[in-house]
Amino acid sequence: MLKKKKFKLVTNVLAAAIKLWLRTQVSHIGQLKLDIQAGDRQLLSGCIPSVSIVAQDAIYQGLHLSFVDLLAKNISINVGSVLKGQQLQLLEKVPVIGELSQLQEDLSASLSSTLLSTALTDILFKFLPDYSTNSKSTSWDRVEIQENQLVISATMNQENNSQPLDICIGLNLLSPHELLVAPILVTSNTKTLLASSDGEYLNLGSDVEIQDLQLLPGKIIFRGMIYVNP
Repeated sequence: MLKKKKFKLVTNVLAAAIKLWLRTQVSHIGQLKLDIQAGDRQLLSGCIPSVSIVAQDAIYQGLHLSFVDLLAKNISINVGSVLKGQQLQLLEKVPVIGELSQLQEDLSASLSSTLLSTALTDILFKFLPDYSTNSKSTSWDRVEIQENQLVISATMNQENNSQPLDICIGLNLLSPHELLVAPILVTSNTKTLLASSDGEYLNLGSDVEIQDLQLLPGKIIFRGMIYVNP
């Protein structure tokens, strides 16, 4: 009986460490439901067959995520170090499958993130190179999610004035690793600055595999798999 209680105490410590590690990966999380599918002996060996994660209102690297439903499989952790009070670490790359969705207000809040603002600025200046030399900065204000397209309001801050921009872009899934941003329409005070059907290709890298992308009124949904590296 004593051995069984000690076993349970150790597994509870490991489960708490996994929860703590997940929370340290985000700067904020509203709700988190975690289900660890592993026996006591599997946990003690550091091998976890699967972990399901359901979260709401999470912020990851400045990206506001409305809803996340994930399943991670075949997880190897540094169990010995965790039991000595050290931080949990992954020992191998972990495949994570699931669904991620962003409501319009959360996507707008994500515009200030380095990840998203840099990508948008790079695309804008590629098609409007003359503006890149005169622009001091670009403020990404808000976004409206429409059927199969995004409408983004921005302000280009130049030397002597600020210029409002309305940017309409389509977002298409070409392959699990590649997105096509097209067509692109940029206007300022009803004047058309750019109208391009060529668009821009975005390579998501080998650690991302998107199977489904939906742009619905007020909501964007991703389904697929990512690999989380140690």
